[in-house]
Amino acid sequence: MEKKVIDGNKYFNQDCINGAQENLESNSVDLIITDPPYGIEGDTLDNHYNRDENFVVDGYVEIPANEYNDFSHKWVKQAERVLKPGGAIYIVSGYTNLYDVLDALKSTKLEEVNHLIWKYNFGVYTKKKYISSHYHILFYQKPGAERTFNLYSRYGFDEKDEKGGSLNYQDREDVWEINREYKPGENKNKNELPTQLLTKILQYSSNQGDLICDFFMGGFTTPRVAIGLKRNFVGFEISEQIYQNGIKKIREVEPGALLEEVRSPEHNQPRNQGEKWTTAEKEKLIKRYRALCQKYNYKKKVIQQLQKELGRGKFGIKRMIKIIREEQKDKELKIFSND
Repeated sequence: MEKKVIDGNKYFNQDCINGAQENLESNSVDLIITDPPYGIEGDTLDNHYNRDENFVVDGYVEIPANEYNDFSHKWVKQAERVLKPGGAIYIVSGYTNLYDVLDALKSTKLEEVNHLIWKYNFGVYTKKKYISSHYHILFYQKPGAERTFNLYSRYGFDEKDEKGGSLNYQDREDVWEINREYKPGENKNKNELPTQLLTKILQYSSNQGDLICDFFMGGFTTPRVAIGLKRNFVGFEISEQIYQNGIKKIREVEPGALLEEVRSPEHNQPRNQGEKWTTAEKEKLIKRYRALCQKYNYKKKVIQQLQKELGRGKFGIKRMIKIIREEQKDKELKIFSND
């Protein structure tokens, strides 16, 4: 086992199951992002992808299909242990062994947040069936504390596209179309996650100074992006060849170097977003809601005006009106399902 500490971040040339047990304390990690082995003879992927394998780093370690379920249970259990209450994990998985990963997650107390789909270019070439061009991203949380989710980290609540659609809404839909990175002539791992995908996850689910972990570092893209966004990092890679190649790359990364490149919201979130409703605010909400309903026939316009006046989000306003209505049994405060 080899360990490197670079700028305070730790990299272990060790399998993640024993490595996490020996080197990570329970409840110590804020966010795990990881892409485990395929379990589908990943060392022969060049038969399916159009690329020059001369630039792919040797040393990929596969997990036999008959061992994959047990393997998944062991590493997922360690992931559950090391996550802080309120911590989150994103697991990238193909469909072949998706059942095993889900089975492992089901055996823990981790809770599902989203089952995301990552749609990419350059799918697996096939002749007698449809082309596989997506991965599953399983987004789970450890209960016990509030989970980090930076709602307006990339797009402001009122940013619109050319057709008037919400950019924040579109960015948070559960199907992500993000292309793989094309790196001709560069040394690369078997299957590297794109910087754009990792940046998106890190912006939404972590803050500067958080501890990010990758159980299967592979091409070291997760630590490179995490450090580039000024997060702290710890990770594991079992292959010595892949580990040494990754260490060379990580030494070139400047902490915080990606901060100026990431997408930032053009507008801030509503000024009172997330704040507790006061009695005075509730009374104002009821009064203005009734008045605006008489002024406008279009319920969407009513909610939009209340957003401006109260500095609250649309869903927060609608939820509070529903709560007050239930409390007071006031049928005048009717929220239509198509608002």
